Amino acid sequence: MGAFKQDGFVCNTGRNILIPAWFFRLLATGKETQHDAEEYVPLEVRKKHRMRVFLTGEPPKRIVVPRKVVFFYINHSFLPAGKARHLRPPHLCSMANISELIGNTPLVEIRHSVRKPGVKIYGKLEGQNPGGSVKDRAAYSMIKGALDRGELRPGVRLVEATSGNTGIALAMIARLFGVDITLIMPDNSTEERVQTMEAYGAEVILTPAARTIEYSRELADEMVAGGGYLMLNQFANPDNWRAHYDTTGPEIWRDTAGQATHFVSSMGTTGTIMGVSRYLKEQNPALQIVGVQPTDGSSIPGIRRWSPEFLPKIFERERVDRTIDVSQDEAVAMMRRLAREDAVFAGVSSGGAVAAVGKLLDTIDTGVIVCIICDRGDRYLSSGVFAR
Repeated sequence: MGAFKQDGFVCNTGRNILIPAWFFRLLATGKETQHDAEEYVPLEVRKKHRMRVFLTGEPPKRIVVPRKVVFFYINHSFLPAGKARHLRPPHLCSMANISELIGNTPLVEIRHSVRKPGVKIYGKLEGQNPGGSVKDRAAYSMIKGALDRGELRPGVRLVEATSGNTGIALAMIARLFGVDITLIMPDNSTEERVQTMEAYGAEVILTPAARTIEYSRELADEMVAGGGYLMLNQFANPDNWRAHYDTTGPEIWRDTAGQATHFVSSMGTTGTIMGVSRYLKEQNPALQIVGVQPTDGSSIPGIRRWSPEFLPKIFERERVDRTIDVSQDEAVAMMRRLAREDAVFAGVSSGGAVAAVGKLLDTIDTGVIVCIICDRGDRYLSSGVFAR
């Protein structure tokens, strides 16, 4: 692998693909002819995208992986660039900016916190994103979409209601694009989250926790009505779920080699579960999509039991096969077990998702379950949830 670290894999951004012969040798495929290179990209793919494939000889001197690469090799399969944006591992290539590190998060097997013979359980570690949570994906998609459509113009400031992780992700991506942003959130949000948003240059407005995130949303609506603000509205913005249709879903399918049987996700804005459901159901209609919500009276950061009038507009109930209720105590207890038994340091909503997996295990005998580990546990330390 030493030669691979020194040399590079280059692929152009048009309808042609360059596949170096040394790359085939590296993979020990034995494919070193033009015919083999063409076979390497399936004929139906080439026809659909009117692509030509060329076999090149000498390896390039430096690694070049453009953002808009059309297709490239990942785990012996091809995916559209929108569904997998960069060649991993990242230490092998130079990233243009922090956004290039969003996505392609790892799956880790959960073996101790929850387990059952005949069932494999994997957590997708979204805390590995540069902003520290799954929300990096939607934040990039929504801000980029608003800029591309001309909705976000000079002199217009972004405003968004958020319970925490989305705000951090939006603050990071807004700074990347040079956009000013105001974030509104309940005042029971942890100090780590507030300070992180402010570190990225965001203005943070705290609202009474007793009035919940729903009041934060109402205040954001009022500010937009007054002029000078644009609300991305993660609860109704299709760019939210599209981020997961384009990236999270394909990554899960790829990394489980198409063997996933169940997908479990906590539901907040519902963007993750809506996008992943769309993609995975296209691959296997029998795959079960399981949503997680709090029990009545429970307060779990990042998970909501929405009243009908505030139900996210992007949510389509028919895309969720089953909903499992989890209490606040169950979520916190599982969050602690994840850290102490599986060395997965995650937040409360992730504990809720894995607690739901435990309940799901009572109903199945075999399968491959993937659940979303939404963020990292360090964002909750000041709340005391990890204290004995």
